[in-house]
Amino acid sequence: MPKRIDIQSIIRSRFVRDLPFVVVGCAIAAFAVDMFMVPQGLAAGGLTGLATIIAELGRRAGVNLPVGIQTIVMNAVLLLFVVRTGGARYAVQTITGFVLLGFFTDLFAPFVVPFDKGDLMLCALWGGIISGLGYGLVFRCGVNTGGSDTIAQIISRKTSLPVGSTVMAIDVAVCVGSAPVFSVENALYAALAMVLMGIVIDRVVDGTDRRRAAFVISESHAAIADDVMYEMGRGVTELAARGVWSGKNRPMLMIILDRREVSILKTIVAQRDPEAIMFFTDVTEAIGEGFKELGD
Repeated sequence: MPKRIDIQSIIRSRFVRDLPFVVVGCAIAAFAVDMFMVPQGLAAGGLTGLATIIAELGRRAGVNLPVGIQTIVMNAVLLLFVVRTGGARYAVQTITGFVLLGFFTDLFAPFVVPFDKGDLMLCALWGGIISGLGYGLVFRCGVNTGGSDTIAQIISRKTSLPVGSTVMAIDVAVCVGSAPVFSVENALYAALAMVLMGIVIDRVVDGTDRRRAAFVISESHAAIADDVMYEMGRGVTELAARGVWSGKNRPMLMIILDRREVSILKTIVAQRDPEAIMFFTDVTEAIGEGFKELGD
């Protein structure tokens, strides 16, 4: 039986390798929050938006409630409810994301010169674009910053509501909740920033699609399929293929996976068979076990 590849060690090494990008991404997002969002009263969803509302209420009461510390504390409490299902790796990645984001948010706050408060349109546009760029870098590395995603996981577990729809509902609720504290105009611009942020994040992470289909032709197809199924947890389909020049029948593997898993698959194939042929194609929608349910 072929020796199994330690996928967890590969993931850990990728996390260490990508950590500088996570730091840069969190710093960029925090800069946008401090320059364009918080000073202008733009609560663009998530725990950062909720912390912006609480910070303003605290300011009016004469209490200083830093946005960064608030998000770290709230995320830490929420993480206790989902860490069992996510495992240790999920916890480490999430803690890294929200601690760095909160740290940079409070670190930059005293030094960043806020943008002109009179131009909410520019603040919403650039706040959404720049913060989306930062979050996108973080998510591209397989790390997340907690917030709405964590809350949605808790709600979904109790109610069976789709996580994606729940995240959107939470973010919208935060924007709406900011209207009595700031103004309806601020809430509308915050919603605009939130939409732009989501678009930029998608572009940075994976463009217009979220999946890849990989096709692998290799003499070691059985070992590769075994690693993909039992180490990556992905399904593999074996297609009949025949080389015209050689006349040999050789199975071709088809695997649908997330974009962030492409590098892991390349590592597996390279270690099993450096002479393998592998190519990828875009998948605009994946439906079935491990992906979206049929009918959604």
